Amino acid sequence: MRTETEKIFVGRDTERKYRSLLRAGKNVLQDGTEDIRRAFHLVLGVTQQKSVLYGQPALDFGLDLALIAVEELGLRKPAVLASMLYNFVHSGDIRIEQVHSIFGEKVAVITGELANISGISVNDTVHQAENFRNMLLSMVTDINVILIKLGERLKLMRILDYFPEKERYPFASDTFYLFAPLAHRLGLYNIKSEMEDFSLKQIQPEAYRNITRKLAETTAKRNRFIKEFIQPIHDELTQQGFDFSIKARLKSVYSIYNKMVKQRVEFEEVYDLFAIRVILNSEPNKEKSDCWQVYSVVTDFYQPNPLRMRDWISVPKSNGYESLHTTVVDTEGRWVEVQIRTARMDEIAEKGLAAHWKYKGGQADQNMEQLLEQIRESLDAPDSGMTERLDNMKLNLYAKEIFVFTPKGDLRKLPVGSTVLDFAFDIHSNIGAMCVGGKVNGKNVPIRHVLQNGDKVEITTFKNQKPSADWLLAVVTSKARNRIKTLLKDEERKVSEQGREILSRRFKNWKLTLDDNALKIIQKLYRVKTYTEVFAMAVDNKLDFPAIKEAVTIADREEKQKVPEKIDEQAVVKLTRPHKDKERDIISVDGKIGDLDYKLAKCCNPVYGDRIFAFVTINEGVKIHRENCPNAKQMAERFGYRILNAHWVDAEQDSLYQADLWVTGHDEIGVVNRLTDIISKEMNTPIRSISLQTNGGIFEGTISVLVKDNNCLDSLIHRMKKVKSIINAYRTAT
Repeated sequence: MRTETEKIFVGRDTERKYRSLLRAGKNVLQDGTEDIRRAFHLVLGVTQQKSVLYGQPALDFGLDLALIAVEELGLRKPAVLASMLYNFVHSGDIRIEQVHSIFGEKVAVITGELANISGISVNDTVHQAENFRNMLLSMVTDINVILIKLGERLKLMRILDYFPEKERYPFASDTFYLFAPLAHRLGLYNIKSEMEDFSLKQIQPEAYRNITRKLAETTAKRNRFIKEFIQPIHDELTQQGFDFSIKARLKSVYSIYNKMVKQRVEFEEVYDLFAIRVILNSEPNKEKSDCWQVYSVVTDFYQPNPLRMRDWISVPKSNGYESLHTTVVDTEGRWVEVQIRTARMDEIAEKGLAAHWKYKGGQADQNMEQLLEQIRESLDAPDSGMTERLDNMKLNLYAKEIFVFTPKGDLRKLPVGSTVLDFAFDIHSNIGAMCVGGKVNGKNVPIRHVLQNGDKVEITTFKNQKPSADWLLAVVTSKARNRIKTLLKDEERKVSEQGREILSRRFKNWKLTLDDNALKIIQKLYRVKTYTEVFAMAVDNKLDFPAIKEAVTIADREEKQKVPEKIDEQAVVKLTRPHKDKERDIISVDGKIGDLDYKLAKCCNPVYGDRIFAFVTINEGVKIHRENCPNAKQMAERFGYRILNAHWVDAEQDSLYQADLWVTGHDEIGVVNRLTDIISKEMNTPIRSISLQTNGGIFEGTISVLVKDNNCLDSLIHRMKKVKSIINAYRTAT
């Protein structure tokens, strides 16, 4: 008996869909039909058939979607109700509080999340498909939301011919690049295939028409061939007492098209347009033996191709797929693929549990693989497709990421907690450097504003803006942090250059030398830790130059009084220690071999064959420097009397010398491995350390190696420069 609400007039199509949903609900939803009636009346009360969605009454659209949810996705009651209601919540006709009050929290959560992600679109679909899919997954907490959106997209693709012509291509493109791969990831193979076929119809209409026409033209011939092919197998299996069925699975139009393109063949050359599938009703403990017995029957009639044998029963695929595949040739030389499996295996494969996208070449995302495993367990449970366990499954896979839009609709992926400043540096380093704030969803916000999923962000810049150290506290991404550090170092370098120039002019006027000792005196005078702080004080005019002149002059006078003006053999002996640990000397200092304990200076790391000189230190004996050592000029100007001639005498056979190489190049996959192979394997050179950093697609840093002499070092540098991705490689002073 109808209630008063049901006496409200609805169209014949609406009435038919409503009754179909009630019948489906009785079979699948158990006690859910009463709630379906309540949802129908709630929607009917607010729309009165006036609301239109995608060219049809919104109520009809909701009923169609609910039917797909029940019949094709096997969803439970909360998801079915949400399918009917969410578009009316999105339009404001129904409040989410009403849904919660009438149907409970579960339905309200699914309905609310569906309404929130409705209308989201993205530009440049081809390149941003993965980010868009991940954004959808991160914005919802219930797997049902994603499944319903896939069902909705399937519904729309089925009526795409009724869309305005100019809207069909972009809509089909979105489906092909966004939704079909997502369906594939979730194991919904049939839905994925149907979406691809509908997409191909719009994207490559001529190819679609040609393939469907040729399939239609060859249907009778194909059916006749299939019947003749399976007849002997059918008869033999029946005689042996198997409980089985045999069916032919025709490839989807897109699969045929894809094979034609990849293999560069015509339609007539695609030999596996269909596969013969033998499905056994076997006891669990007899599944393997029964499948192999059927294989024996098939190969008794037809010659198998041993190279096309696939045993996924003995060793199932990592995604759970089980089946026995073989390709055989009939008496007329035609190849046919035969798949042998049990009803259990077939149900898993048909419902997508084999995750075809993975074993056809994709590599599983670890988080998504965990979800797929949960879905497999839920669908493999008795009684059904989607059980109550699936209703409770949470999609928190991408909780550590958010997805935000640029003003042009491009999608960017950032870590949770990212700020406007992170977003600015993610767009471009120059934009980040000039960022003074931004607009999020049209509202002005500071650089520290934390972004949320789905935000639309616009950056405000000022050309005179300069980064400061506290910016490091306003970002969470390594890209922004590294770039800010680089900008701060660049700014420090500019300040240092300006400050050093100011001090250099002063010292030149005073006829004094601005060296490390002078800078240390200034550091001590002003109690600062670094030279950079000294230079910054010079730029800010915070130095007392007369006081500095006096302090440096006094220290210089005391230093000269400490060190002898001339260096003779006795002075050298006092300042050095006899060495006892060298088997033989490789360096002659001032014509003497064996009298001095010398060390190779770490500031320039001399290598056998370099032009060198010796410098007598006060406390550390004699140090050997390269002639182009960065400290050579300063030592010559201040302490020329402590410099001695030196040259290499002979190289020890097993001696190795450290050399530091500065390398820059394009950050491409494998380039560092290629470098290390050249150094250690091709050039047989030990690597002491590697320190590389990447920024904006360019890597740079130091590689320390141990070489026999400078000829080996030159050869190594020459070989490294030949690597395609290397921009430059050279020896550094330190």
